[in-house]
Amino acid sequence: MRVLFATYSEKTHFHAMVPLAWAMASAGHEVRVASQPALTEVITGTGLTAVPVGRDHNLWKVSSRFLTPRFAKANPEAFNRIRGVELPPFHKADEPLESVDFEYLRSGYSDVLKTWYRIINEPMLDDLVDFARQWRPDLVIWEPTTHCGPIAAEAVGAAHGRVLWSLDFFARTRQNFLKLLAEQPEGNRHDPFGDWLAACADKHGVVFSESLVVGQFTIDQYAPPLRLDTDVRHIPMRYVPYNGTSVAPDWLREPVPTTRVCLTLGQFSTEKFGGYPISVQEILNSLADLDIEVVTTLPAAEQRKLTHVPDNARLVEFVPLQLLIPTCAAAVHHGGFGTTNTIALEAVPQLVIAEQHDTPILGRRLEACRAGLSEYYTDATGEAVRRHLSRLLDDPSFGVAARALRDDMLTMPPPRELVPHLEKLAMSR
Repeated sequence: MRVLFATYSEKTHFHAMVPLAWAMASAGHEVRVASQPALTEVITGTGLTAVPVGRDHNLWKVSSRFLTPRFAKANPEAFNRIRGVELPPFHKADEPLESVDFEYLRSGYSDVLKTWYRIINEPMLDDLVDFARQWRPDLVIWEPTTHCGPIAAEAVGAAHGRVLWSLDFFARTRQNFLKLLAEQPEGNRHDPFGDWLAACADKHGVVFSESLVVGQFTIDQYAPPLRLDTDVRHIPMRYVPYNGTSVAPDWLREPVPTTRVCLTLGQFSTEKFGGYPISVQEILNSLADLDIEVVTTLPAAEQRKLTHVPDNARLVEFVPLQLLIPTCAAAVHHGGFGTTNTIALEAVPQLVIAEQHDTPILGRRLEACRAGLSEYYTDATGEAVRRHLSRLLDDPSFGVAARALRDDMLTMPPPRELVPHLEKLAMSR
């Protein structure tokens, strides 16, 4: 069987696909990963075969013009949308339908088309369809914003589905939008997202359906207590950590000197947005007198911004979280998909400092199942982080809940066990 993975060139989104791609290849299937040229080296670094298609998107080049302190001060709402904070139409995905305004959703879709979807999809659409027609995949697995993937799949009659790198706020938002759209007067049923996608599909002889939006199935790697309920066909898959090339540092082989805590805010904010939205210095200072070791992952440029490094802080540019977290009693982080799941898989209580995309929703769901706490980034002072971290370390109920969440994850099938199911889906087309 031929299996095509399709993603626009975004490293962290691709990483969420890698364990399943390995599983398909290990089962003897032909696997290709199609993306824009900029991701080629990342793909080949996993041992998978890359297919460069189209031209590189300029999403971050466009965004970087507006991600400046001056623009943030003059246009705070626009700055937050570009950075992914309170991003319409998605950031109300977990709210009751009666509290969601239809025009908010529709205008949000119009905005996100201009600032995200068109920028990443249109440069690779034609070439991806051409490759699919040449190679004839039986199955296409696509990153959930790479909508040229399902168009290519349906152009050749292949089965297709999404593999998520987040909570499924995409499907929940679409579900809410369609319900409200059906309630609108006949003359007010404009669907900007559907119209754009229909035009892209029609160009390649594909008829629009909602499968181009949410796939014929969706592979979800979050444990049941954290998932958003949606009306899509759902296939659970156990999360397997993968965050790129990794080396185990010598210090991780030594006995842990005291209670160890991980502080990590990810790489995305520094790579794309020029820095973190909170003060790492303030957090480290607030924890300085606690009898703990704070292992803090910080790029070199962010380390140089610090004016003082407390004695109980260990600064590292990078460490594989799947090696570090088993040595920790708690973790403080930004709520990223891989970070959250790696910590949960090791049954470690966690504090999410929520800012972008689905992280506020994720933080609330972690709190609801008692496996962690959450603080919105604007309120994440050093004092607040210290208070929350002390609760995680002192209250054993968080550890009990974290172990229950880990057990929920372990009931989910690993990638290799999905392969027969995906084979049947592909062969039934």
